[in-house]
Amino acid sequence: MAGTKIMRFAYKKIVKPLLFKFDPENVHDAMTFAGALLGKTIIWRFAISALLKYKNNALEQHILGIRFTNPIGLSAGFDKNAKLLKILPCVGFGFAEIGSITARECEGNPRPRLMRMPNSKAILVNYGLRNEGCDKIIKRISKTKNFNIGISIARTNCKEASDLNNAIEDYASTLERFSNNASVSYFTINISCPNAFTGEMFMDTKNLDLLLTRIDKIPAEKPIFIKTASEISTDELDEIVNVAQKHRVHGFVLSNLVKNRQNPCVDKNEAACAQTGGISGAPTAELSLALISHMRKKYGNMFVVIASGGVFSAKDAYTRILAGASLVELITGMIYEGPQLIGEINRGLAKLLKRDGFANISEAVGKMH
Repeated sequence: MAGTKIMRFAYKKIVKPLLFKFDPENVHDAMTFAGALLGKTIIWRFAISALLKYKNNALEQHILGIRFTNPIGLSAGFDKNAKLLKILPCVGFGFAEIGSITARECEGNPRPRLMRMPNSKAILVNYGLRNEGCDKIIKRISKTKNFNIGISIARTNCKEASDLNNAIEDYASTLERFSNNASVSYFTINISCPNAFTGEMFMDTKNLDLLLTRIDKIPAEKPIFIKTASEISTDELDEIVNVAQKHRVHGFVLSNLVKNRQNPCVDKNEAACAQTGGISGAPTAELSLALISHMRKKYGNMFVVIASGGVFSAKDAYTRILAGASLVELITGMIYEGPQLIGEINRGLAKLLKRDGFANISEAVGKMH
């Protein structure tokens, strides 16, 4: 515990102020390189685990046949190319969602593609699904053992995948490529990337039905989740759920980035300077929580829910679990608070469970309702 306090102080007072002086994409690439390098050496993995990782049996769950040592995971969008799989469990993550991955390699949108919004506790993201493509990434994932990996699948951000039929086949080809990979725990069909060519065509329920009909034909034994947009009404979510009920869908990731610059959590001055793209972090929190709460109240435990958006503390994570999420993902919180945040959240969750009389994290899921 003393180690995490020292790490928090050092990150907040020294490391973050220094990193925030540089271009955010350059920093992200440098941190990815450093993390991959540290992950190659057993001594560094051991040292980082000893410093940051927190383990408590009360946080362990079995969900859809998958054992999760804790409920905190890395959201899709940070480790786009599966380069950090050896170091992520050492930091304390119980799982990680890789990608989003597309069928073909994608350069993404022109730079600049990231902008920090510190007054909003947010990051503006306009990567445009930059990734190395499934053929390269699968080689790294196949080497991973004893860590839960989710594969976030999106359609390639290019003209060739912009019409409906080609877009469906683009999704399907990636899923087929990974379908029998023993290192993969689950799949997320990302239908809500706000930066893709021709927009979010599969948020339309007719198109979604066609996509899921094609996915049903792929003999993938792993659970399948759908990641939705955040700026939708509960009625729109119900329409998506109604389609999902007809297909092989096990859960939802709620939810993706926000686009509305009038969001009350977005600083007006930062919004005025913001480029095109979606906004992560605090502005997503209430929207995500509302969708999670609605899912639990209306559908009970019919679907597994993974919370994504606006998690900066154990209290934030616990609120989403009480609302109905079984698992909780984050990225922006780690960028603003430091890599020790994952251990802090897990330690805090264990304390909150004990305070409220829960023997296991699974007992707290949905207890808000």
